[in-house]
Amino acid sequence: MSPDVAAVVDRVRAAYGNHCFACGPDNEIGLHLEFLDLADGVVSARFAARDDFRGAHQLLHGGIAATALDELLVWAGILVEDVMTVTGTLDLRFRKPVEVGGFITGQARVVERSGRRLRLSGELVIDGRSAVEAQGLYLVTTAVSDL
Repeated sequence: MSPDVAAVVDRVRAAYGNHCFACGPDNEIGLHLEFLDLADGVVSARFAARDDFRGAHQLLHGGIAATALDELLVWAGILVEDVMTVTGTLDLRFRKPVEVGGFITGQARVVERSGRRLRLSGELVIDGRSAVEAQGLYLVTTAVSDL
């Protein structure tokens, strides 16, 4: 994680705590999303697809995929636009099954900003291919600099 990204992550966690289900390091049952990079407006992160995140067979539960993507989209707003947001809509497209075990990488970006509205998109990537895609409308609540 770059020093700039780490500073913003630390600022947000100082304001909201470390117990977020998706990104909080202190949440024992959480995803523990790890931020990897911010490059060319794209936020990338990963999480361990633990066995307790599975649905049927050895496949990642769709709700866990949705949670990871929702979190990634929020962090795109934070790291790219310097704003905190809440989810207005979240649309998902499941392209291929995602197995548990190992790490899953995701990425997210700001597609468009219009006032308090952000259109965001992201995906979970497996073996270099998009496995789950997300599009959403997010509403700005405050500036990160105001935290």
